[in-house]
Amino acid sequence: MHTSESPDSVTVTGLFSYPVKGARGIAHERASVLMTGLANDREWMVVDARSSPAQFITQRECAAMATLRVDVNDDGGLTLATDHGDALSVEAPSRNALIKVKVWNHETVALDAGDVAAKWLARKLGLSHAIRLVRFNRDMRRECSRLYAGDSGAHTYFADGYPILVTNTASLADLNRRIGGGANRALPMNRFRPNLVINGLPAWDEDHVDTLTMGKVVIKLIKHCVRCEVTTTDQTTGSRPSEEPLNTLARFRNNGEFGGVTFGWNAVVLTPGNVATGDPVSIGYRF
Repeated sequence: MHTSESPDSVTVTGLFSYPVKGARGIAHERASVLMTGLANDREWMVVDARSSPAQFITQRECAAMATLRVDVNDDGGLTLATDHGDALSVEAPSRNALIKVKVWNHETVALDAGDVAAKWLARKLGLSHAIRLVRFNRDMRRECSRLYAGDSGAHTYFADGYPILVTNTASLADLNRRIGGGANRALPMNRFRPNLVINGLPAWDEDHVDTLTMGKVVIKLIKHCVRCEVTTTDQTTGSRPSEEPLNTLARFRNNGEFGGVTFGWNAVVLTPGNVATGDPVSIGYRF
């Protein structure tokens, strides 16, 4: 492994958290990076309550979740809102409001945020079946796959699998060039719902990166991120105007090992701390 000769040439250009899994993200100038990811990231989620354990819902099943704006309140609750001005304040759920939930193959016990939040969300998202809004129960622990995370001790809340998703601006620029259509049709980075966006690294060089160091914070890239139809969803309107970027990614980023097309890397946190946009990034490569 070697370190980039010009650590100041690569910088943090975006920091995003998604307090409710599947809902619209929040951009940060500065963020705390915890072992579970950015503070508050995917700490809440919407679940289909027709079964037990209740199954997680994201933009895969409900593209309208992209229209749901979220703010984290100082008291640990949430403010949910739509672009039409409707808003709801949600208190942090009781420690006794337990509900069994499932994220992919992981079953756990979460905290139910109550009937008012559930009914409001069902109306705003256009869902006719029973749903619940739940918060991660910090009495529980959701371990990341040791196949990729090794003995790092990585764990997360309701993220698909890992605490951090890293993307590279140069890779998006190359992808948009391959898609074509000019600057007016270029896909924005929010289609890929990253936590950490870096700038100054050559396109697709992230495929060879082992670690990113930003001040005291160290994260380790461990697994390609396989992409789904969420990337075809406009993150403002919830519409799906085309099959891009999946069609183009399929032509040159089809990864047989992981069974799909890839963009970005899942990462675990080796050393937590604070990160800000503009911070220099030191690169440790795998070779």
